[in-house]
Amino acid sequence: MVVPPLFAALAPARSILVAGAGGGFDVYAGLPLAFALWRGGAQVHLANLSFSELELIGREAWVAEHVAAVQPDTSSPDWYFPERTLARWLAAQELPSTVYAIPPLGVQPLRAAYRHLVEQLDVDAVVLVDGGTDILLRGDESDLGTPVEDITSLAAVTALDVPVKLVTSLGFGIDAYDGVNHVEVLENLAALDRDGGYLGALSIPGSSREATLYRDAVADAQAATPERPSIVQGQIAAATSGAFGDVRFTRRTTGGDLFVNPLMAMYFTVDLDKLAARCLYLDRIENTIGRRQVITRIQAFRDELLSARIPRAFPH
Repeated sequence: MVVPPLFAALAPARSILVAGAGGGFDVYAGLPLAFALWRGGAQVHLANLSFSELELIGREAWVAEHVAAVQPDTSSPDWYFPERTLARWLAAQELPSTVYAIPPLGVQPLRAAYRHLVEQLDVDAVVLVDGGTDILLRGDESDLGTPVEDITSLAAVTALDVPVKLVTSLGFGIDAYDGVNHVEVLENLAALDRDGGYLGALSIPGSSREATLYRDAVADAQAATPERPSIVQGQIAAATSGAFGDVRFTRRTTGGDLFVNPLMAMYFTVDLDKLAARCLYLDRIENTIGRRQVITRIQAFRDELLSARIPRAFPH
């Protein structure tokens, strides 16, 4: 208990890739971890599955067929560009400011993109970060939330020959908005614990340097994209400041009830390969090239599922 298992697992690593698994602002969920690792002297690289129009950026940014090295001065007319927003914020903090961006793909080209980063950066540890919990679902739950990018990332990385591969989830409860039943998430974590694949939960102290920097980064991102601020990161940031309940920070949540709480400010970490082994449909998306293929194959699996787990409410 003296050293959290998440940091114990990463301690031997020389070069760590922290990657947003689900697109959008997911890479921001990896920032508190990256801040702590940087502070401890580790070499950390950031990457993100991107929803930006990456085809609009200059050729000079592309370091591989599907990998763009986004810098603070990377040019693009796209107003929604979380990777560049983050790169600029990192540069202002005098932190490593390259954010690698990968377009939404099927498993095979996404794996090739990750393999390039692993080889180019001499990576010996990969941490996939999910803002939310749908990456922890195995397929037979009552609802899968929005699994496409998360599970494609999981499938892509599990086949890579890297000594340490982890998945960490930040924002427990947020995916209830998309139908996820979090009793089922806890059930999955318990099963992973029995398999030796659960590395425990780790709170981000609200007064810590990591939390303070994270909140500043999220506020900067909200200011940069006022029409589409991240609902996920906004809730997590609020949770790290001790906020509770129906906290409003954007018009995008009008009409819904938020439940910001301390569980949202906790990393839930699992062994990536053990998580992948429990996914019931990972084999179905293995040979995909495009995102649309992933969507249709997940839907086909769900259509053929004889019975989904019955959602349950928290008993207390």
